[in-house]
Amino acid sequence: MAVEEEGLRVFQSVKIKIGEAKNIPPYPGPNRMRDCYCTVNLDQEEVFRTKIVEKSLCPFYGEDFYCEIPRSFRHLSFYIFDRDVFRRDSSIGKVAVKKEDLQKYHGKDTWFQLQPVSADSEVQGKVHLELRLSEVITDSGVINHKLATRVLECQGLPIVNGQCDPYAAVSLLGPSRSEAKKTKVKRKTNNPQFDEVFYFEVTRPLSCTKRQFDVEEEDVDKLALRVDLWNASNLKFGDEFLGGVRVPLRVLGQFGVHDAWYYLQPRENAGKSVKVEELGSLRLNIVYTEDHVFPSEHYTPLRDLLLDSANVQPVSASTANILGEVCREKQEAAIPLVRLFLHYGKIVPFISAIAHAEVNRTQDPNTIFRGNSLTSKCIDETMKLAGMHYLQVTLKPIIDEICTEHKPCEIDPVKLKESENLDTNRENLRHYVDRIFNVITTSGVRCPTVMCDIFFSLRESAATRFQDEDQDVRYTAVSSFIFLRFFAPAILSPNLFQLRPHHPDAATSRTLTLISKTIQTLGSLATSKSANFKETYMAGFYDYFNEQKYADAVKNFLDLISTSGKWDQKSIETPIMLKEGFMIKRAQGRNRFGMKNFKKRWFRLTNHEFTYHKTKGEGALCSIPIENILAVERLEEESFKMKNMFQVIQPERALYIQANNCVEARDWIDILTKVSQCNRKRLSTYHPSAYLNGHWLCCKLSADTAPGCTPCTGGLPANIQLDVDGDRETERIYSLYSTYMTKLIKMEEACGSKSVYDGPEQEEYSSFVIDDPQETYKTLKQIVSAVQTLEQQHTKYKRDKFKKTKIGSQEHPIGDKSFQCYIRQQSESSTYSI
Repeated sequence: MAVEEEGLRVFQSVKIKIGEAKNIPPYPGPNRMRDCYCTVNLDQEEVFRTKIVEKSLCPFYGEDFYCEIPRSFRHLSFYIFDRDVFRRDSSIGKVAVKKEDLQKYHGKDTWFQLQPVSADSEVQGKVHLELRLSEVITDSGVINHKLATRVLECQGLPIVNGQCDPYAAVSLLGPSRSEAKKTKVKRKTNNPQFDEVFYFEVTRPLSCTKRQFDVEEEDVDKLALRVDLWNASNLKFGDEFLGGVRVPLRVLGQFGVHDAWYYLQPRENAGKSVKVEELGSLRLNIVYTEDHVFPSEHYTPLRDLLLDSANVQPVSASTANILGEVCREKQEAAIPLVRLFLHYGKIVPFISAIAHAEVNRTQDPNTIFRGNSLTSKCIDETMKLAGMHYLQVTLKPIIDEICTEHKPCEIDPVKLKESENLDTNRENLRHYVDRIFNVITTSGVRCPTVMCDIFFSLRESAATRFQDEDQDVRYTAVSSFIFLRFFAPAILSPNLFQLRPHHPDAATSRTLTLISKTIQTLGSLATSKSANFKETYMAGFYDYFNEQKYADAVKNFLDLISTSGKWDQKSIETPIMLKEGFMIKRAQGRNRFGMKNFKKRWFRLTNHEFTYHKTKGEGALCSIPIENILAVERLEEESFKMKNMFQVIQPERALYIQANNCVEARDWIDILTKVSQCNRKRLSTYHPSAYLNGHWLCCKLSADTAPGCTPCTGGLPANIQLDVDGDRETERIYSLYSTYMTKLIKMEEACGSKSVYDGPEQEEYSSFVIDDPQETYKTLKQIVSAVQTLEQQHTKYKRDKFKKTKIGSQEHPIGDKSFQCYIRQQSESSTYSI
C-alpha cells in the first residue's frame, strides 16, 4: 500500500531474518530454562511472532519475515517473551530501532543488546497542542499573564491490554509550580478528540521596582509545559502511562502563540534500573526499503530499454543483462527484473534469450545451469512467484502431515535414539518419500503455463547444444530447476515457501532434510545415484528406489511440464487454500448491542470460497462463494471504535471483520480483492462506515440498501500470484543502476579497451561478459542517460520536499531531533515577516 505525496507514491517494506538470541537471563527457579519467542512490532503493534523455542537460554529461531508497511511508524521493535502457561507471558527485553537508523544495519547480520521493557518506555503516537500567552487585567488594575493550553487531539496511541481509554494530564513545570489539570476520559479510542483548554498564570503581579519586561522574560524562560497521556485502567495497578511531551515556553516567541504536533516521548530514565548486559542479545538482519515512485511517464525511457532486452543481439549487450553484470549479487538484479517482465508478459522471451546464451557458453553438459548466473536466479524467482500456488496444492497436505505426525525417520545409526528401531525408521522415511515423489510426478497438469514455456525453452536449447554428447540433457536441464531449485528447497524449508507458518522443530527438520536429499537425487537422473551420497546410510537407503519405474516417472513428468502452452492453470478445479487465520467478526444477526456481537473465528480463503469456522478444523459456520463478493474495503475506525477493520460486501449484507494488526488487515483485503476482481457484479461505490441505529454513519442515509457514497478503491490484477507494480519495479532497477554507477562507467571503459585493442582483457575488466563491445557501449550510454534523468528528478523532489516540510505539522511532528529545527524554522519565519 502506497502513501501519496504530491503525485508521488511512497512504498515501505521490510525483510527481516530473525536469527537467534543468546545469554537470556535464567528463570528464577529450579528449572532455570525458558520457553521464548520473539515478536516483530511496528511501534507497539505486533505484526509477526516466531515459534516458541522451549527450554533454552540461547534460542535459535531461523525465521524470515517480509511485509509491506501500510502506515507511518517511528520504531521497528523486537520483543523477547517468556511463555507462561498460567499467567500473562512476561517480556524479557527488546530491541527498538528508530526508522531513521534502519539504513545503518541494512542487510548486515547484527547482534543487538536487549534493552529493558517498562511501561514508561512503551510509547507511540502524537499529540496536537495550542499554546497562547495573553494579558489579563485584574479588578485592581494589575496586569497578569496567563497561558491558555489547548489539548486538541491525539493520534495513534498504543492499545494497552486490548483497550485504550485515554486522558491527558497537563501541568506547568517551574519553581514553586505544582499545578496539574486533566481532560475528560475518552472511551474506546486511540485517536481521542479532547479539545479542552486549561489556564495557567505564568507571571507574578508586577512590583514597583521591576519593569514588566524583566519579570515576564525571566519567568517564562524558567517554565515548561508537561502533557502526559494516560490510559484510564480499571485494574488495581492504576492508570498506564501512554507517553508525554515537555514544551519549553520559550517556543511562544514574540507573538505569544504556538500551535504544533508533538511525538509522544517516554518518561525520562524509563527502564534504567536494569543492567543491559544482563538481558542478553538478539541477532537480526534487517533490510528496510523505501521506494519513491513517480508517475509512470517518468520511467518510459528506462522501462522501454529493459523490456526490449530479449530483442537485443547479442543479449549480453541488453539493458537487463547489464544490470546482472554490475550488481554485486545476481539475486539483486533478478528480483525486480522478473517482476517487471512478468507484469508486462515478457518473461518467457527474456529468460529464453539469456538461457540460450548461457547454454552456448557452457562446455560440459554436466554443469548446465549449475552456477549462480542471472539465468538461474531469474528462473528461481519466476518459479517462486508463478509457482507458489502450485506448491501449495501439491506439497502442503503431505508437509502438514509430516509436521504433525512426528514419526521417527532417523536412519543414521550414530544419531539413532535408544527407543527407536532402525528398520521402522527406514520404513517411515520410505513411506514419506514415496508419497511426496508420487504427488510431484503426478502434478504436471497443474504446472503453471509460464513455467512450462520456460522449461520448453531450456529443453530445446540444451538438446540442440548437447544432444550428441548427452541424450538425457533435455531432462537434466529442466530437472535442475524443478527438483533441485523448486521442490527440494520447499521440502527442506517449508516456512520459506509459505507451506508452514514457522521453521519446523529439530526432529521434523531432520526428516525433511532426508526426504529432500532423496527427492533431489531421484529427480537428477544421475547414472550412479548411490554414489551421489557421501553418507553410507543414505546410499543404502536409496537402494529402495533403484528401480526403472522411478526414472520413467521422472521423465514422463519432465516431458509433460516442458511441453509449451499445453496446460492452463486456470482450468484447475481443485480448491487452492490461499490464506487462513483467526480474526474477529461482527455477528450478522439482529442483535446489534454489546461486545457479544464480536466473536473470534477461524477464517479460510480458497479460490472457490471464503468461510469462517468456530475453530480450525471444524465445519464452516458460514460460506461465501467468491462470485458473491461484491467488494472488499476498509471500515472506518469510528464505526465500532476498533482498529484494523474491513468489510466483505455481499448482495444481502456486509460482513465486518477485525484483523489482528495493520499488516494482516492489508494482506486480507489485498488477496480477497484479487480473487474477486473478475466478478461481474462488483460494486463501483461502497459505504466506508457501518449501518448502525437505522442509518449509515458515513452519509446518514436511512435505507440499508442505499447505494454507496464513496468510490471503491482501484482495481487490482485478477492473477493472484502476479500482482506487480511495474513502475515500482522500474524504480528499484533505477536505484540499483544508481548504486552501481561506478561499475557502469567501468564497463564502458572495458568496452572501449576491448574494442580498440582487441587483445587480452585487463584484470579489472575480466569480470564483465562483453560479446559485442560496440553494441554494449551503445546500451550503456542509453542506461546512463536514463538513470541521470531520473536522478535529477529525485534530487528536485527531495529539494522541494525539504522546502515544504513544516516541522510541527501533523505530517512532521516535533520530536527529539527536530525541536531545534523547529526553533530555527520559526526564527527564520519571524525574521522574514519582519
